Amino acid sequence: MYYPQQSPGIAHKLPGSHHDQSPWTRSHHPVLGPPGAQNSVGPPPTSPGYPLYNGNVHALHHHHGPFSHPIPGHPTGHHHQNSLSHFPSPPNGHTPQHGISQGSPGSAASQMITPHWQQQLLKCEMIRASRSPHHRARASAMASRTVTKSAIPITNPNLAKPAAEINGTKEGENSEKIEDKSEASPHIDHPNPATGPVSDTPRPNAIGRPENTWNSLDMGGVFIKNIPPTSGLFSFTFLANLYLNHNALQSIPPQIAKLRHLELLDLSGNQLVTVPSELGMLTQLKELYLFDNHIVNLPPELGSLHQLQTLGVEGNPLDPSLKQIVQKDGTPALVAYLRDSCPVPLPPLERSWTNLVSPAERETMQSDPNVETFTILSYNILAEKYATERMYGYTPSWALQWDYRKELILTEVMNYRADFLCMQEVDIGNYEEYFVPHLGEAGYEGVYWPKSRYKTMTGAERRQVDGCATFFNANKYQLVEKQLVEFSSLAMQRPDFKKTDDMFNRVLGKDHVAVVGLFENKETGTRLIVTNVHVVSDPQFRDVKLVQVALMVDEVEKIANNFAKYPPRLLGPPADLADNTSTSSDNLLDGVQTSRTGPAYTDGTKIPMIVCGDFNSIPGSGVYEFLSNGAIPSQHPDFMSHTYGRYTSDGLRHRLGLRSAYAAAGELPMTNYTAGFQGVLDYIWYSTSNLAVNAVLGEVDKSYLEKVVGFPNAHFPSDHICIMSELRVKPPPREAPARPTQPTFPQSNGSH
Repeated sequence: MYYPQQSPGIAHKLPGSHHDQSPWTRSHHPVLGPPGAQNSVGPPPTSPGYPLYNGNVHALHHHHGPFSHPIPGHPTGHHHQNSLSHFPSPPNGHTPQHGISQGSPGSAASQMITPHWQQQLLKCEMIRASRSPHHRARASAMASRTVTKSAIPITNPNLAKPAAEINGTKEGENSEKIEDKSEASPHIDHPNPATGPVSDTPRPNAIGRPENTWNSLDMGGVFIKNIPPTSGLFSFTFLANLYLNHNALQSIPPQIAKLRHLELLDLSGNQLVTVPSELGMLTQLKELYLFDNHIVNLPPELGSLHQLQTLGVEGNPLDPSLKQIVQKDGTPALVAYLRDSCPVPLPPLERSWTNLVSPAERETMQSDPNVETFTILSYNILAEKYATERMYGYTPSWALQWDYRKELILTEVMNYRADFLCMQEVDIGNYEEYFVPHLGEAGYEGVYWPKSRYKTMTGAERRQVDGCATFFNANKYQLVEKQLVEFSSLAMQRPDFKKTDDMFNRVLGKDHVAVVGLFENKETGTRLIVTNVHVVSDPQFRDVKLVQVALMVDEVEKIANNFAKYPPRLLGPPADLADNTSTSSDNLLDGVQTSRTGPAYTDGTKIPMIVCGDFNSIPGSGVYEFLSNGAIPSQHPDFMSHTYGRYTSDGLRHRLGLRSAYAAAGELPMTNYTAGFQGVLDYIWYSTSNLAVNAVLGEVDKSYLEKVVGFPNAHFPSDHICIMSELRVKPPPREAPARPTQPTFPQSNGSH
């Protein structure tokens, strides 16, 4: 039999035992049942937290090694206060062998107990010892009691804030809450999905725990039989620790997934046969205790719990193959197994287009041969070297493989058939060996530059450097010129930056680039400037984001003014004349063959312009404000009090008249979707004086996202989604015809 309500490991603490000296006995409670239904225990440990386990580990190390002598051979007078022999594991169909503790997994006698399993058994012991009503809350209250007035209190002058509360009482510093010490990304120019890739300023869409005066709730040991899906418990989204242990629960509602900030969930000592697959959405979980239930199998969706440190399964008739994994290699190995064996979910609905013109207007434009439209797509494809299990632990390993992802990326961009494809994080090797050949077959040509670091590298390492690639429809557009905007090089050339320490210490350490392409429409001669950029992602460098974007805008303005000086494109004869191959006089006008030229531009602001890419900045950031408003003050908070010449003395300004293509329809809910961050980082900016938006590609299916931890996954090959817009070229304003000169007549002198 199993022990959903009473573990044999606490028999020595039940009433009648010589250990029963508890001052914590409770009177009858209408919710908890009649007296005797809940067993009192001895005084709880000094605190309920993870240090609780570490604080009792000396019992395991009393001898020279763990379980160094057989339990049956213990001297009767040698009592282990915390020995695992007091908490034998419920039978799992194995017969305990001589020389193996009853708390062992029941394997062969020759098998050693690994440190992973030893730690799990120790935690299982502590959980079984905390089955009394509200054990953690009471222990926390005891630990946080103030010292007596006669004693001299010693305070910590460095204490930043008061401790959180658990069930209304202050939680001691030995809380069962594990601090999230997510390691920084190994690649300084790529975001860590566990921490978020943008600044730590308030972000509406970021995963941040709502503020509250307490973040732990202890509902353990009170004989709860059912939690309805409509329970108010699931509105406590601020919870970090939730204890539902030692009740009579037979199921957990899927609504548990709403508690996205849980770091510890204790469901031990219930009557659970299974747990909901929605638990896999709780990606902040570090401790999940399922001890002493009736669980045979685990849902593979638990494989997305990439931060999980302990998955407590002891005391369950768990599938031997699953139990063997956690016994041998620990919780991370079991999570990885579940993750990679999880079935592929149903694909999302296709993304729909959001039209910004009425059907009648679109029909009119389609029937007018003079209306010129084009489409542009921007996509951070996630470079091969950045797609690691350490960065995306919730993604199946096979879905992280470049051979799998590259096919999805190519298929996606080919299906949209955009006139311009602006991709970021494209490394040199894959640009040359994969994208150029395949997109070339579809009629695309490319412009590409990697980040500046490639100049210092050789061989295979050099081919892994990523950069920005712009592909264009070569049947429709002609590349006139291409320009590299290298931020660190531009910063070095600015006289007002030369004496700035911040420039050397912050800007020059980042080798990001922008690629500018100057194009002409082969049929109409209309010019178009397309800038593809990838801005630094580090949230501690918001000032560098601003400086990089400002340098880019300054350079694009110069390039545009120079492009405006080029002579108009010489066009062929009109289509109706080009179709007639005869040399009759119909093709001649006054003996001279007709010819056309493209439009002329008086200055760079008259040329249609696109600036797109991954800006690693959310709406409301300094970068967004600068690009959309055309200026920001010199004291903007995103400069972070650093000094950058005229940028921080006069502020930033530009004359490009840019607007986000998604602004009219509303920015997407997200363009970057990971377990740690969900928000907008990618944009398509267009010049409003000569371009207008017809439509934008819509958001990802919301019902699909509710069941997905983050990207990449089986259906989305990058942590970013592509964004796309259809734009039309506004006709240049027609100049008013010159008024005819009034004839002048000699004045009459009245004589004849």
